[in-house]
Amino acid sequence: MPPEIDAFDHIHVYVTDRAAAEAWYRQVLGFTRMQEFAVWASDGGPLTLQNTSGSIHLALFERPREKNRATIALRVNAAQFAQWLAHLRRELDGDVTVEDHELSVSLYFRDPDGNPYEITTYDHATARPLIR
Repeated sequence: MPPEIDAFDHIHVYVTDRAAAEAWYRQVLGFTRMQEFAVWASDGGPLTLQNTSGSIHLALFERPREKNRATIALRVNAAQFAQWLAHLRRELDGDVTVEDHELSVSLYFRDPDGNPYEITTYDHATARPLIR
């Protein structure tokens, strides 16, 4: 049996313009630069961003646009899901897809570089009425 893994650490995200991506992640998702890792951003290393609680880290690498990207999924509760639905519809001019997966409800959208995101809740019974 493999050893236990403590937690999700970070996701590599490929962007064509890190400065523009950093602004988008701040405005749309509320992520901010991790100053303690700023040195990594030189010489092609990642620009590391985090959410408010510091529980999610994104490592932005500046590269040409690529295909076959993995979806980055973030989990929220039903109340947060409602807030995210309203926020993303406002920030992304409605360019967000909502799907009922019967056990969960998810929002799907892309950043300006085409990286796909999912915000999902497993509070299905509470969140489902919000999407109708």
